[in-house]
This record gives sequence, C-alpha cells and structure tokens, in this order.
Amino acid sequence: MEGAPLRNDEFAKTQDGGRVQASPRQRAADHRPYFFLSYAHTPRDGAGGPDPDMWVERLFRDLCGHVLAMTDLPAGAPPGFIDREIRSGEGWSERLGEVLSTCRVFVPLFSPRYFASEMCGKEWYAFAQRVIYQQAKSNNPSDAIVPALWVPVPPQQLPGPAERLQFNHRDFGDRYVTDGLYGLIKLRIFAEEYERAVYELAKRIVSVADTAAVGPGRPLDYRQVPSAFGANGGPRPMQVTVAAPTHHDLPEGRTPHYYGGTAQDWNPYHPDSVRPLAYVARDLVRSLNYQADIMSFDDVAVPHDGKQAPTRPEILLVDRWALHDEEQRERLAAFDAEHRPWVSVVVPWNREDQQSRAAETELSEQLERTMPRKMGQGRTACRAAAKGVPSMEAFGQILPQVVEAAAQQYLRHAAVYPPAGGSHTERPRLRGPMAAEYATTYYTPETHDLAPDAEDTDDRTS
Repeated sequence: MEGAPLRNDEFAKTQDGGRVQASPRQRAADHRPYFFLSYAHTPRDGAGGPDPDMWVERLFRDLCGHVLAMTDLPAGAPPGFIDREIRSGEGWSERLGEVLSTCRVFVPLFSPRYFASEMCGKEWYAFAQRVIYQQAKSNNPSDAIVPALWVPVPPQQLPGPAERLQFNHRDFGDRYVTDGLYGLIKLRIFAEEYERAVYELAKRIVSVADTAAVGPGRPLDYRQVPSAFGANGGPRPMQVTVAAPTHHDLPEGRTPHYYGGTAQDWNPYHPDSVRPLAYVARDLVRSLNYQADIMSFDDVAVPHDGKQAPTRPEILLVDRWALHDEEQRERLAAFDAEHRPWVSVVVPWNREDQQSRAAETELSEQLERTMPRKMGQGRTACRAAAKGVPSMEAFGQILPQVVEAAAQQYLRHAAVYPPAGGSHTERPRLRGPMAAEYATTYYTPETHDLAPDAEDTDDRTS
C-alpha cells in the first residue's frame, strides 16, 4: 500500500540536483525565514523628518516575536525578513533574490502605494513563480501568499494577482478591515485591535508555511525580474494556444508519456513536471497581471477570412512532433504565412526526452521550413523561444519576455477608429473587443510611439 505523498520539505537535494528523502534531523534543521515582509517605502516629509517606515519596522518586530513563540526556531534563526535588514555594502539585488528564493511565506502589505511600486511587483513575481513551479512538480495547489492590510485598498483597484487571492481579512477583526494595520498601530484607542490582528496574522503565516511547504528555489536576478502588477488597470487578456498531438493521433513510435486526451494536456517536461504545460503557462501569465485563456490550435481559424484586426495577444506553444501530421503542418504553415506579429511562438523542448533528442535535427529543420516567419521574428528572446526551450526553468525565465513582446505587438498593430459620431479631436479607440483594456492612455499605433526595440524584426519579416 502506498503511503501519503512526501512534501517538498521532506526531501534533500543532492549535489547534482537530484532529491532524496530528508531525515527528521535535516527537516528540523530548516531554518529558512518563515516570511518575507514586502512593503512600499514611504518618502520622507522634508529633510530631517522622522522615519516614515518606522511603523512597518514595529509591525515586523511584533510578527517576528509571535512567530518565534509559535515555532521551534532556534535562537539566531530569522523568523522573517524585511529589506531594512540589508547591511550597507551588501548587494541589494543579490540579497533580495536570495531571500525570495528561500522564504516560506510572502506577506505583502497592501496599500495604494504598494501596487504603484515596481519593486514590490518584482518581489511578488519572484515569489509567485516559485509556487507555480512547485505546483507543476506536484500538481498540488498551494498558496503561500498571506496578504496584510496596511492601508485598505478598494477591491476594484487591485491588480489581478492580488484580486485572485482567496483570503478573508475579516478573520483579523472588523476594525482591521476598516482602518488597516497602519490605522490600528497609530491610534492608541485601537491597541487591542492591533494586537489581535498581528497575532492572527502571525498564526496564519505559520499555518500556511507548514501546509504549503514551498521548497527553496533558485535565486533570480532581481534586476531582471518583471513586476507582477503589469500596467495600470485590471488584468489584460492573453491567449495561450497549444499545437500538439493527443493520445489518439501520436506519430508512429512516439512515446505517449507526454500527451493526454487533448492538445492542452501536453506535458513536454515530464517527469520533472506532472502538470500540463498550458496550465503552468497560464498561471505564469496570470502572475504578470493578465487574464489568460487556453485553447487548442485545432480551434484556431486558419486562414483568416480577409484581413482581421487582432483581438488579443497570444502565446502559441508548439510541439515539433505535431509536424508529423500533414494537416497540422499545413495549418501551421498557413498560420505562419499570415501577418500575426502579436502571436509569439514558444517551442518547449525537453533535453531529457531521449526520443526527442534523437530526432531534434530532423524536427528542427522541419519546423524552420514550416514556420520560417515565426522562427526569425521578434526580439532576441522571441527568436530564442522559437528555437527551443530545454527545461521548465528556462521556460519560466523566457516566458515573461515573450509575453511582453506579444502585448507590445498587439498594441502596435491593433487598428484604430474614431468613436461613433465623434470629432477628429476625440481620442481614438483600439479596434477589437479586448483592445480597450490595453489602451489605458491615449495611443496612436505607430511604431515610434512605443519606442520599438532595435531587435524587433517584425516589419523586416513581413
């Protein structure tokens, strides 16, 4: 009889990256910080004024005291982390990247200033991608983000990643929901409510750390990490499309381990990932403040009837093995022949798949012949993604760049028309049902308005 599945924290990594079951002593020696407190720095009000973030510092110390009391962390082990602890001369980005790759829970302090901060958005994304990777490896959903209200923010002003969190703030008290921790900590009359809210928050941190059990990840280059909050406004639409075989139409001799009943079930990074890649991609795209939908390439209209304006940017995941099917190959070729620069192609390619490695040259050349435009289109990251992405880690690193390129191309190529009955002085609107969600400010779709990347070869290949 099989036992319960082991959690990530019940394994130890070997030097070559493999995993072995950790001993109780190894698990007990897990002294990683329980939480990372992410907050927006408040600017000083004039020279020589008091430290405006001293109340955040007090909250952090209070949380650390409770976490120490609720756990068996030894003396000297940090219960939490706040960037005020980074010493002078210590590499800022390196230290942040290190802690974000090891902390167990991410605690964002919600405030209007927080969601306007690119740095806070970077911290959020760096942690969120760790959780997404863990779910890909285990297929067990885990949410290790515990939000705290510093200054309450109206729900309609929350970016997508914050809006999707399942969290009941009223568990910490009605006054907490109304005034936030900043209001409670500043007014002595609310001292009891403050103590209750902080105690409940600390309990939640410890509980989530133990149940989510997010394992350590590889430190990211914090300077290169995208923001989880994206552009101003609500989540923007993005399509994730999959061109891959199913169990029912595999090429002769192709192993079925990577496929399911639909194209969306394709899992090229098996066995490292047990989750279909389309859903991993969707979650990564959502963590960048997009609203992502998944569909099969079989459901895409190819070719278009006449020249149609784009309705949303798109990421097309292509399995090279799909080219063995003549009909699929012809549809991909027709798709490539059309001018759709708002569609970025990503070709996942598992270097541990021996069968794919043996056929790599043949399949690569076939894809080059079938989709020559897409193979040479776009920025360096887009062209690299089309040439082959060899691992889940590499996929996660390159996808944000490909997503951003597709979104920029969508804005550049969406047609513009004046509002009905409007004059020439009124602002134009982007054509297409989703375009308005991208046009948060006045926009004229000319390449120079978007400061085009010097490596963008869209027009060259058209």
